Amino acid sequence: MIMIRAIVRPDKKDLILNELSGAGFQAATVVDVVGRGKQKGITVGDVIYDEIPKSLIMLVINDGEKEDVLDIILRHAKTGETGAFGDGKIFVSPVDEVYTVSSSLAGL
Repeated sequence: MIMIRAIVRPDKKDLILNELSGAGFQAATVVDVVGRGKQKGITVGDVIYDEIPKSLIMLVINDGEKEDVLDIILRHAKTGETGAFGDGKIFVSPVDEVYTVSSSLAGL
């Protein structure tokens, strides 16, 4: 199993979640976050905005589903045809174990 954490523009969140759900990936955790990337925020005149609003989408999937999920996120998180600074990042990490709290059962 793997965990995918996608940090995306807030205006792309609902589209990405709808596309993931339509492809059979209904389970996700979404958190509104703030942060900055390599550009160190946005400078407007003399003001630096270094806490840019983003959405964090997290889901745990089977290893073989990774390419499908990445394809959906990459296609729908991008701004325009070529993308732009601030479109986000995707982190992929191994998950050793998963437990359902209500049943104490292991696994997805």
